[in-house]
Amino acid sequence: MAAMVLAATRLLRGSGSWGRSRLRSGPAAHRQFSSSGAYPSIPLSSPLPGVPKPVFATVDDQEKFETKITTLENGLHVASQNKFGQFCTVGILINSGSRYEAKYPSGIAHFLEKLAFSSTARFSSKDEILLTLEKHGGICDCQTSRDTTMYAVSADTRGLDTVVGVLADAVLQPRLTDDEMEMTRMAVQFELEDLNMRPDPEPLLTEMIHEAAYRENTVGLHRFCPPENIARIDREVLHSYLRNYYTPDRMVLAGVGVEHDHLVGCARKHLLGAQPAWGHQGAVDVDRSVAQYTGGIVKLERDMSNASLGPTPIPELTHVMVGLESCSFLEDDFIPFAVLNMMMGGGGSFSAGGPGKGMFTRLYLNVLNRHHWMYNATSYHHSYEDTGLLCIHASADPRQVREMVEIITKEFILMGGTVDAVELERAKTQLMSMLMMNLEARPVIFEDVGRQVLATRSRKLPHELCSLICHVTAEDIRRVASKMLRGKPAVAALGDLSDLPTYEHIQAALSSRDGRLPRTYRLFR
Repeated sequence: MAAMVLAATRLLRGSGSWGRSRLRSGPAAHRQFSSSGAYPSIPLSSPLPGVPKPVFATVDDQEKFETKITTLENGLHVASQNKFGQFCTVGILINSGSRYEAKYPSGIAHFLEKLAFSSTARFSSKDEILLTLEKHGGICDCQTSRDTTMYAVSADTRGLDTVVGVLADAVLQPRLTDDEMEMTRMAVQFELEDLNMRPDPEPLLTEMIHEAAYRENTVGLHRFCPPENIARIDREVLHSYLRNYYTPDRMVLAGVGVEHDHLVGCARKHLLGAQPAWGHQGAVDVDRSVAQYTGGIVKLERDMSNASLGPTPIPELTHVMVGLESCSFLEDDFIPFAVLNMMMGGGGSFSAGGPGKGMFTRLYLNVLNRHHWMYNATSYHHSYEDTGLLCIHASADPRQVREMVEIITKEFILMGGTVDAVELERAKTQLMSMLMMNLEARPVIFEDVGRQVLATRSRKLPHELCSLICHVTAEDIRRVASKMLRGKPAVAALGDLSDLPTYEHIQAALSSRDGRLPRTYRLFR
């Protein structure tokens, strides 16, 4: 005990050479790198003087994360990208969706989404599939869009063979029992009721703007099952559709976080020569229609006063979405349109946040900051393999609908005007930032790999896309905007539409130089 006390006393007194040097050093030196104003004139973008230059890691000696693609004998494409980690995301993407339902009752894709990962020839129930995946820490999901159906599983990499086997069964061997069909009808009915009751109108407006832009063709067909078709869709209808569109040449097996050779081996084992539940007859009635942009208006009068009840209800609003045809994602102008959409930006009046939230986009600066009565102004860009749609969604009090529509048409006209160099660089930087940040997530990489290979049989890597974004000029923005403004508008309106301008007036405003609506005169007010 005495020895311990003696040692502590020596440390406190500074015994030895170390202690003497501390005694001679005097008061502590001033920390030159603190925030006390030692470098008051140096901006944050410049390195501090005297600080060693950082040394960053390089990838020269590492394997590049390239996307590898193999085509099997039956036409199935297998695409993979390795990624560090214990888990992988694997799925099957199919060139199938609501745009191919012209010869069928609308809503088949909606039904297939709800029926995914139900009982199969090998698994007696959905619970058995989930228990099988659970052994490898796996989860499964299915999503359908207008042109793509995606079955996906995330699980431990060591269970890859099991995962591909489950995917093959879910896609090619669904039993579609009477009980499952009845449960799916109930689920679809509930989702339709929820769609019409939810306070957020964006999914319904997106459906309406596509219906207006592509009247009764391809991407303008209903993505959600209409109520009158719920009882009409049965096993025979589904098998007829699956026989034409669930063929190997329309599929991509994509994986992220897996070895390519291992994935190809699993594909050969489970998907090459597999007998589908609907028979082996070849596709005979595939719809290869190209999207025909028509323009037009779809209106839905609805009382929105009770859309959100409670202690702080949302005020009654009228929602209007105006869109114009852009281009497909296969065209060179797709990147300038993506930059233009980012430059417009926008959001809700209460969606303010920190850097990167778009507070300096045009719809914030020119619309939401200047017109306090507007609750929302947001730009959207929908792009497909043969067409595209750039639209602006705005919300306001029903008594100010006409003024709101005129503000939107003015913003469309300004797209073809002068583009400030600072806002262009900001939009390009924000787009690249969003791209790179999203591609950090494994499921997002999987979807990107699958969709690109499904559409183009190849994949552009992130640095290639960033290079294309960097080369977009102000002239590119003006050119694509001017081309877009020459087309007919598509309009979707929801709520109290008593003051909504006519479609002809909206079209005239978008054809004018300043975007103003034609004046209307009333004898009685």
